[in-house]
Amino acid sequence: MRTNTFIVVFGYLRLSVDEVGKTVSGSIENQANIIRKYCAQHNLFLAELFQDDGWSGGNFERPGFKKMLAALEKKKANTVVTVDLSRLGRNMRESSYYAEEYFPERGIHFFTISDGFDTAQENVFAPFQFAMNEVYLRDGSRKVKNVLKNKRESGQYCACPPYGYKKNPENVHQLIPDEMTAPIVQRIFAAAASGDSSRKIAMELNADGVIPPLKYRVLYRDNFGDEGASRASDLWNYTTVKRILKNEVYLGHTLLGKTKKASIRSERKLSVPQEDWAITRDTHLPLVSQQTFDSAMLNLGKGTRNYQKYDHVRKSIFSGIAVCGRCGHSLCSCGTVYKGEREKYWYLSCTKQRPDVADPCEGVRVRYSDLMEVVRRDLNEILAMTDDKIEQLVAAVLRETQTVEAKQNRQLQQDRANARLKTIDKVITKLYMDNAEGKLDDARLTDMVAQLQKESDGLQRLLVTLEADETEQVTENYQRFFDRARHFTHIEKLDRETLSLFVERIEVGPKELPQGIQKTIHREQPFRQSIRIFYRFIGELGTAPMRSFPLPQKPEVGVYNKIDQ
Repeated sequence: MRTNTFIVVFGYLRLSVDEVGKTVSGSIENQANIIRKYCAQHNLFLAELFQDDGWSGGNFERPGFKKMLAALEKKKANTVVTVDLSRLGRNMRESSYYAEEYFPERGIHFFTISDGFDTAQENVFAPFQFAMNEVYLRDGSRKVKNVLKNKRESGQYCACPPYGYKKNPENVHQLIPDEMTAPIVQRIFAAAASGDSSRKIAMELNADGVIPPLKYRVLYRDNFGDEGASRASDLWNYTTVKRILKNEVYLGHTLLGKTKKASIRSERKLSVPQEDWAITRDTHLPLVSQQTFDSAMLNLGKGTRNYQKYDHVRKSIFSGIAVCGRCGHSLCSCGTVYKGEREKYWYLSCTKQRPDVADPCEGVRVRYSDLMEVVRRDLNEILAMTDDKIEQLVAAVLRETQTVEAKQNRQLQQDRANARLKTIDKVITKLYMDNAEGKLDDARLTDMVAQLQKESDGLQRLLVTLEADETEQVTENYQRFFDRARHFTHIEKLDRETLSLFVERIEVGPKELPQGIQKTIHREQPFRQSIRIFYRFIGELGTAPMRSFPLPQKPEVGVYNKIDQ
């Protein structure tokens, strides 16, 4: 060091949450004592100590660190010291940048006390030091993830409680209803189930002065800083209402792992596919029933109540359910009124004209009353099934999923996925070794590892799907469907609520006329048309999709109504 230069030193201290209590020498207080003692022994003027207590080494957006950088920019010191290189950070790329580029380029001398890093000297082993610090960071991240995974799988709620719930004082990993907000959640679901749009629900909550979720947390539950509290709005919006209506936590289930960090170096959160969420069912008291939840989801965003008030509009119950069998677009109401009759001239038609479709969809049209009757008859046949008939149906479906060919195909996919995952692990290990030896730069390493990790995540999801117990899943789906069916005896008039409860999608194909006939002229002229009905949870049953029109008169026995519960 040059003796004619007045050396002003900034000391930097950092300790992450997971390091607390592991080493005495690593505590904030002991780091400060080591730096003070070193400066006193070497006649260095220690101007100030900056610290970040409880901050991860992978995150460089630390308040103490940023405050030190601001002071360095103002030339308040020309030297920075830490106890060791890991106190600067454990992110290999960021730590290397500050230690080997940022500080030297600004004429700032940086050195560590215990592991010998010094910008005034050649640091031959610096790449290995940075790499080992990141290995520690990755290993710590892995351990935290494993702990969270174990908690999730056991049904423990290890996240901020959602609006409507609070943590149980006797068990912080369990949710209990919040007496102040649970009634608001129930009100939202009831309104949505009855047909109110998310926007209308939000407007009514605002009119009644109900405090929205984030504002409620700021005022009554969580400790927010000034910046966080300033982002809390006093008003509800339709997005917040939709988020509540889509959350199955209100059914009593624990849903965690919806987001993840973009990488170990990033604080940005990415959405996780729903099939990869950690879901544990029946872990706490539900706020709404399954039927109310399903009804609310079906009406979500449709605003059906406002639509129904117009008497001159034909009110189709098939909106969003009936689609064109050719192009998949929704069928729209159309028709005319002749001599006061509306029902007779009411059709659902695909009006989609696409230039890239060789066979246009203008021929896909079905009489509204015919479609009503087809679906009603199919539903009644299902409702009339005996327990023995249902068991036979489930057994037949299970046999199809358990064929030798299906099992061999699943095994082949599993073998290929596992082999590729092993290859990816080997490639990633080789990339990190090349990076440590200087053969591969950090930017290229990050890009290549991200691509391989993305492929690995997709393969892991595929394996989970392939390894799932199909027998259990099929049985559960049929049980859910027929549990709903038991609430009905016979349906005399099909309405929107009943249709939505049972049917997910209806695909209508074009008419097929008898040979030699190009156009239907009279209602009585026979024709055939494909109508495929896909039921909720169980899909399309084994019934033939081709229907003959006009519909034959079919006498039915029984009273159509819903069983009161």
